This record gives sequence, C-alpha cells and structure tokens, in this order.
Amino acid sequence: MKRALGIVSHAGRQVASASSIWPLKKNKHMKRAPSSLLFIILILLNIAIAAVSLTLGRYSFSGNESIAQLSTIYIDIRLPRILAAFLVGGTLSLTGAAYQGMFRNPMVSPSILGVSAGAGFGAALAILLALGSLATQSFSFIFGIIAVVAVYMISLSTGKKHDKCLTLILSGMIVATVFTALISILKYIADPYDTLPSIVYWLMGGLTDIEMGDLKYIAMISIPGLITLTLSGWKLDVLSFGDEEAKSIGVHVDRLRLLVISVATLMTASAVSISGIIGWIGLLIPHIARLLIGPKNSVLLPASFLIGSSFLMIVDDFSRSISSMEIPLGITTSLIGAPFFIIILMKTSKR
Repeated sequence: MKRALGIVSHAGRQVASASSIWPLKKNKHMKRAPSSLLFIILILLNIAIAAVSLTLGRYSFSGNESIAQLSTIYIDIRLPRILAAFLVGGTLSLTGAAYQGMFRNPMVSPSILGVSAGAGFGAALAILLALGSLATQSFSFIFGIIAVVAVYMISLSTGKKHDKCLTLILSGMIVATVFTALISILKYIADPYDTLPSIVYWLMGGLTDIEMGDLKYIAMISIPGLITLTLSGWKLDVLSFGDEEAKSIGVHVDRLRLLVISVATLMTASAVSISGIIGWIGLLIPHIARLLIGPKNSVLLPASFLIGSSFLMIVDDFSRSISSMEIPLGITTSLIGAPFFIIILMKTSKR
C-alpha cells in the first residue's frame, strides 16, 4: 500500500524525470510561471488574437458600409472562421498531447492511428460523388472513425503477444497507407478540371466557407472531450511509469487507452471534417506547452488546447492576409512548424 501511494505522489510531482515523453530535466536557470497565471495569460492572449483577427482581411473599408454589410463581414464571415481556428487548433493540439502521453512517444501526432487518412478518403469520396458540403463533412467524420476502429481491431487480433502501444502504431501506419492509396485512386479517376482541384484543395486544409452551423458539431465533441481527457490526466501521468506500475495502483490500463483513443478520435475526426488535413499542430504545440508549463498532463492538456488555438488563429490570419490568393493552412503550418520544431529540438538537446 505504501508503495502504491508513493507511486501516486511521485507521479504528481516528477512525471518529467520518469516519463519518456520528453527528456526535460530540472534546470536552475529555467523557471516556469505558476500554472494559474499562465492560464490567465493564455486566455487573454486568445481573446486578444481573436479581436485582432476580426479586423484583418482582404476587404478594405471605405467608411460608407451599411450595418448589414458590416454584419455580413464580421459576424457571418470572419467570426465563424476565427472560432473554427480556435476549436480546430485547440482540438488537434490537445489530442496530440494526449496521444504523446498515452504512447510515451514525443513524435506521436493525432494522425498516428490513421484518422486523418480515413477522413481524407471520406471527404474525397463525397466530393467525387458531388454530395455537397454537409455530406463531405459527414463522410469525413465517419471514415475517420472507421479508420481508427480498423486500427484497434487489427491491434486486438495481432497484439496479444506484442507491445500494445507498438502494435497500435504499426496498425495505424498500415491503415493510413491503405486509405492514402484509396485517396490516390479517387484522385486518379476524378475529373481533372473540376473535381480533382476540389479534392486537392480540401486535402491541403483550410477554413474557407466556414459557417456558424458547422461549429456546433465540433464544439459538441471538443469541449466535453477536453474535460474528459483533462480529468484523466493524472492517469496518463501514472501510465508514464509503465503499465505494471499503473495497474498496481488500480489504473485499468486497457480501459484508459480505449478511453483516450475513443475521445481523441472523435475530436480529431470532428476537427478534420471541417478543416481538412492540417499537419504539425498536434505534434509541435504539445512540446511548446510542455516547455512552458511542465509535463503534468492534467495541466498540460488544457494548456495545449489554448496554445494551439492561439497558434492556428495567427496562422490563419497570415494565410488569408499575406497575398491576394489565400494559402491553404496545411501548407502554412508545415512551413512554420518544421523549422520551429527543429529549433525546439536543438534547444532541448542542449539541456
């Protein structure tokens, strides 16, 4: 009993030293702000970025606009897009942090179990069949879930004598490869002058033509998912010591993995269904949050959500304001995320 209590206490205080998520060590020159203060700063930062984002855009005001015109620009066009960037960025960052904690692997992202590839296939199929925007979102969401269910079933049937985390990752790679091949088939048979450009543009990611009605579906999944994963954060902390240690204090490891996979899959599929495939956020942002606030998952997960939402709002502002032609978000996040991630790796390796 004393040993179990000791594990819980130690997990709450020093997850970083025992976890293989990120090789951070305590440094006398590195001080972190109190988590409560940091959360206040992050919330205010999100509000400030959202307010500035409302003023940005390619439409120039002459001063003679009517109330109806201003309402259309601010309320019907810009506000839904800002809220979508907030929800999508936060959702992908949160699920990336949850997966990194569950798999104890710093290179894991929300697409590790094939949800993005499955969602991409569903959207491409709906576009090919000319089913409309609502059907495209629905197909994307459904096939994203189908992909992860297939991964989980494969891992259950083949992973009884193997490491479960490794089996899940390998199964995810297999399923993602299959769906990527299916996407290539759809692109090959699509009309090159009409349908193919639509499929390619969706796969590059973006928040164009987002409406308020699109946000209620992702909000209904992301907000409860944020709460559920945050409340499970202490279990992910204990899981960082290994399955046997977690089981010794009463954590049901298999149920925990199923919960994280289920919630994270629903959240990721809902985000991808309205935004397309946006990479790097779920991989990069959890590392930034970990550097700022530490590795304790009950604090790290909501911090990742807030940092990711700020990041995507800024990236979206850049993508739609830098030129007369909007740059797809997937391209922008890759161009920003890859060099930034290299910088983080270099800085942490010096420690």
